Amino acid sequence: MSPRTKNWLTAYVVSALIFAVLDVAWILLVANPLYQSQIGGLLAPKANLLGAVLFYVIFVAGMVHYGIRPNDPLATLGQRVTGAALFGFFTYATWALTGFAVLKDFTALVAVTDILWGAAACSLVTWVTATILRRRLMKPAAA
Repeated sequence: MSPRTKNWLTAYVVSALIFAVLDVAWILLVANPLYQSQIGGLLAPKANLLGAVLFYVIFVAGMVHYGIRPNDPLATLGQRVTGAALFGFFTYATWALTGFAVLKDFTALVAVTDILWGAAACSLVTWVTATILRRRLMKPAAA
């Protein structure tokens, strides 16, 4: 396995673990109660596990690519966090504003909360991951 691939996979695993813990806490403490009170009639009786797994696999890959950038030793921590914040903002805005536009009873409060969460979560996960992996991220990977 090439050093570049190893860097990327290491960043992926670390950020996936951090994001999983953070997002589960968010869902249990904030999102579920908010969704129940604001859009309860739109919710399925239980989450679609396949859909959730696919979201996490794809989303974390995007966060690693646009935020953490494990093979860009010249990227500063600020650039990484900014890239992650923008990725989270745009991806969560796509979901939230589409729901707001086409779903009956989808509230602006849910849309704004989700968008802010996407930006904040990506920023935090990227900051923590980049801090943990700082030595690995700051040196060029061999080709």
